[in-house]
Amino acid sequence: MRLDALVSYLDEYLRLAEEVADAPEALNGLQVANAGEITKLAAAVDVCEATVRLAAVQRADCLLVHHGLFWGGLRPLSGPAYRRVAGLIKGNIALYSAHLPLDRHPKVGNNHVLAGLLGIRVRGEFGSYHGAPIGVWGEYAGKRDDLSWSLTKTLGAAPRLLPFGPERLQRVGIVTGAGGSMISQAAAAGLDSYVTGEGQHWTFFDAEELGVNVFYAGHYATETVGVKALAEHISKKFDIPWVFLDHPTGL
Repeated sequence: MRLDALVSYLDEYLRLAEEVADAPEALNGLQVANAGEITKLAAAVDVCEATVRLAAVQRADCLLVHHGLFWGGLRPLSGPAYRRVAGLIKGNIALYSAHLPLDRHPKVGNNHVLAGLLGIRVRGEFGSYHGAPIGVWGEYAGKRDDLSWSLTKTLGAAPRLLPFGPERLQRVGIVTGAGGSMISQAAAAGLDSYVTGEGQHWTFFDAEELGVNVFYAGHYATETVGVKALAEHISKKFDIPWVFLDHPTGL
């Protein structure tokens, strides 16, 4: 498949032209080109030296990621930054990154996919990030321990639970990644429970004082689901093999 055809499809499917502002470091879309042909996809949460190396071992010529090259801001192409780019070019690996568009996508987005895996019936959106609604909320018929077990089974590690809401859940919100600062927005939306990846120390008191159950299930872990769903979608549509490159941070 031609790289330009894949990029055109991804840009449209992920609605890059329609999306409102993202973090400037996201630079959504094609970040590094290759010689022009795609025969195998690799998907990863982050681009780093390890995932570039794994993509080369797998002979993938396109790497789809959630966090691209520029999260550290402007920096010279030296040290690790150089080695990442040099590894992509040496391996003839194109790099495509999608941050907020992948979080929010109704089919392959991190939030929607995780909700489906957990048995949460999505009913709407909540929260704002860079001026755009970011989270989803839905109905859940179960207890705190049930959702904890579902997260453990789905993501491979037990979440850190802040048990300050009701034991029996009804309205659960999800913002994958670093969404701890949005506990107050979850409470304002009338949610009794909130699933996210990680949060700062002070978010404990937000959960405690607002009476919300918070499940910290890992920044990395909660954002594995979207890139997997996107790669699987592309694989089925264009008959291209794909592989997930697992490089967990434990955070």
